[in-house]
Amino acid sequence: MKITNFSPLIISPNPEEVIAVFEALGFERRHTKTNVDDRGITSVRLKDSNGFAVDVSETTKLKQDLVSMKLNVDNFKEAYDFWLQEGLKIFKVTIQLSVVHQNLQ
Repeated sequence: MKITNFSPLIISPNPEEVIAVFEALGFERRHTKTNVDDRGITSVRLKDSNGFAVDVSETTKLKQDLVSMKLNVDNFKEAYDFWLQEGLKIFKVTIQLSVVHQNLQ
């Protein structure tokens, strides 16, 4: 399994505090989306000098932070089985498939 992209998302009732922690670690704000899905949600993408990114979104529905991650992989079945074997509880899986020419040969 090859991981082609890894993107953590932190959903927080205190997004500015979370952003401040990452800024202290050298991350910089790259862009901000406001009123996401017409729900009044603001989401901020931060990146560091190595190209690692983290998204931080606000919520008023949670009392504590919630962390999720998005992985893009070249073999979904292998990745899914790996995470289940490692004890990850998968409540909802969103699949975005992109076919790479190499995988068809």
